[in-house]
Amino acid sequence: MGFRVWLVGFCFWVCFLVCGSVNSKGLGLEEDGFVRGRVLIDGKSAIGGIDEDFVCATLDWWPPEKCDYGTCSWGRASLLNLDLGNNVLLNAVKEFKPLKLRLGGTLQDKIIYETEDHQQSCVYLSRNTSELFGYSQGCLPTKRWDELNEFFKKGGVKVIFGLNALNGRQIASDGSAVGAWDHTNAESFIRYTVKKNYTIHGWELGNELSGNGVGTRVTAEQYASDTIALQNMVQSIYKDIEYKPLIISPGGFFDENWFKEFIDKTTQSLDVVTHHIYNLGPGVDEHLVERILDPSYLDGMADTFYKLHEILRNSPTSAKAWVGEAGGAYNSGHNLVTNAFVFSFWYLDQLGMSAAFDTKTYCRQTLIGGNYGLLNTTTFEPNPDYYSALLWHRLMGRNVLSTSFNGTKKIRAYAHCSKQSKGFTLLLLNLDSNTTVHAAISYNRTRTRRLHHKHRSYNHKPKVIRIPRPHGIEGEAFREEYHLTAKDGNLHSQTMLLNGKILSVNSSGNIPSLEPQYVNSSEPIMVAPFSIVFIHMPNIVLPACR
Repeated sequence: MGFRVWLVGFCFWVCFLVCGSVNSKGLGLEEDGFVRGRVLIDGKSAIGGIDEDFVCATLDWWPPEKCDYGTCSWGRASLLNLDLGNNVLLNAVKEFKPLKLRLGGTLQDKIIYETEDHQQSCVYLSRNTSELFGYSQGCLPTKRWDELNEFFKKGGVKVIFGLNALNGRQIASDGSAVGAWDHTNAESFIRYTVKKNYTIHGWELGNELSGNGVGTRVTAEQYASDTIALQNMVQSIYKDIEYKPLIISPGGFFDENWFKEFIDKTTQSLDVVTHHIYNLGPGVDEHLVERILDPSYLDGMADTFYKLHEILRNSPTSAKAWVGEAGGAYNSGHNLVTNAFVFSFWYLDQLGMSAAFDTKTYCRQTLIGGNYGLLNTTTFEPNPDYYSALLWHRLMGRNVLSTSFNGTKKIRAYAHCSKQSKGFTLLLLNLDSNTTVHAAISYNRTRTRRLHHKHRSYNHKPKVIRIPRPHGIEGEAFREEYHLTAKDGNLHSQTMLLNGKILSVNSSGNIPSLEPQYVNSSEPIMVAPFSIVFIHMPNIVLPACR
């Protein structure tokens, strides 16, 4: 199936046999709760590439009345009512320098835009079960759009705006949306945006209307025609502006035949093809944690990434793949699961897997809102996945390395050239509840280069992870490790520890610094049960990272 993340070439095994086992007791042997294993990294060349700002998040339209399974989890987290003056919110966004934000979701296809050409009364979304998606038509006031853009400028945000793709269409008896897209209101809105000098990174057409759709659907042929119309309109409006925003579509669930037809018909018009991921099922499902911790279940998403990658590879299009929205569990997620420590296993595995299939950007549902926000909807305090996302953003560079793990199926392994050095960064996820893994690293037989630096004194004392504090000598190589664990070992905790220290904002609303612990590179990597480790190896330079 092309699962390049785990399959390695014959040279890996030659290297492995030459290098020998980790020690005389062999790989995978359990002793006193320990398992020995080996990370295998092919450093000859990259297997994929991601955007510098790969990590992306979303802001949605759902009003406070949005409830699922008797729980109302959105509060005031909508694009229309979010407190843009909250200091923690601004600081959380600024840490990414920059953060891509995709503005959209189900109700974007119910939104009209107040503009100079559209002066009708601007009404808010309201609950109406007889309407499509269960809500009446709503409106984005010009004043609110101005306020949002002021916030985006302060935070250094790259904005992806999801346009209403249902304007002008009728819902047929079979539930499909028929007719061409009426882009009159969208054009007026885009012209206003350009007039105000607001920078938009990309305009995206519609939400979850591909394939069978959610609520309704549009044929691939019609959607392609509408995307071409969007591209022509944007080119006309931006003709005198050097920077041209991306044309992004369709923002829906992957359907192989639909996507292939759509991509083949938009080869000259589409910059980014987006798809959505909610592979864990509904938020009310009682087996979410079981699925998150099941390596075989996690592997299931590789098929989607592979098929989309192959469609793009075999098409004359230059469009790139993004995950435009991913919350894991649909209908707002599940409290104390999709906003707790355990969800970082799913989230980071998704980032690693998607990157290995050349996905350029991954947008997490949500920055704030629902039960899957990176930030707490009420307090704005970062949830564990926020810190996981930030560490990925800072450590994982653009070039993706073929990586696998030998010793236990409960370790997920991903590696990229480093963002901070000419070395590389390794990510290890331990899905096992009881076993600590001692991991060594092997490389293919291609020559690697070791950099030597003068010794510096470090005073980071780990409190939980049992790795001795290094006392190196002149020229000795060290690596940086970031061990993430749940408070009190509780997977449902919303408090994350970094190298044994609780992560939380201070009284000024500042995001804490994320400091590594320093370990002699000759020591094995220790991965505690139910823990996550980023390992930055600045002194090992692989050919793919030069």
